[in-house]
Amino acid sequence: MTTDISPFETEMNRGFLQVLVLVLLEKNMYGYSMVKQLENKGYEVEENTLYPLLRRLEKKGLIKSKWDVSKDRPRKFYIITKDGRAVRCQLLKIWQQQNDILNHLLKENKNV
Repeated sequence: MTTDISPFETEMNRGFLQVLVLVLLEKNMYGYSMVKQLENKGYEVEENTLYPLLRRLEKKGLIKSKWDVSKDRPRKFYIITKDGRAVRCQLLKIWQQQNDILNHLLKENKNV
């Protein structure tokens, strides 16, 4: 019997995408450029997933936005805040700890 892992993948991606966005926004970026940069790295994300996340992160004060109307097409650029950097640092530590635990368990199970 084949088990559908898509609900698990969705849940894992939810937190991972938050970390990716906080890493990407060390420099000014607009939403579509984030989608394309992630796509170029092999990570698919839809705009209708990214934009609500950006709004939530901005509401929490982890990123801020600014409109650039100097070109023909106005674009909303995002950048990480000081609080966002602090949260990103904590999330990366958690991710590293989880990764270490997983690798340790995999290594133990390989030797059994």
